[in-house]
Amino acid sequence: MQTPPLDGIPPRFYQLQIQEDMIDGWTLIRESGIQGNRSNSFKKTHYECREDAEQALLTLRDQQLRKGFHTTFATGLSAADS
Repeated sequence: MQTPPLDGIPPRFYQLQIQEDMIDGWTLIRESGIQGNRSNSFKKTHYECREDAEQALLTLRDQQLRKGFHTTFATGLSAADS
């Protein structure tokens, strides 16, 4: 996700990922910052089940959408694959 570019202000980004971990759980990974800046924020949160991690991801996504971020990249099944 990212904010739209404004005059003289670089876009901000916010990235969310879920990964299965090696200790029988799921990790939600968040990274955010200003594009082109080296001081970005990186945070990991462990969840016991995938459903909890997915719900946390959706909650964070919705919060960022309300702040003016736009989805710029998504993966998953396309309509043709389902």
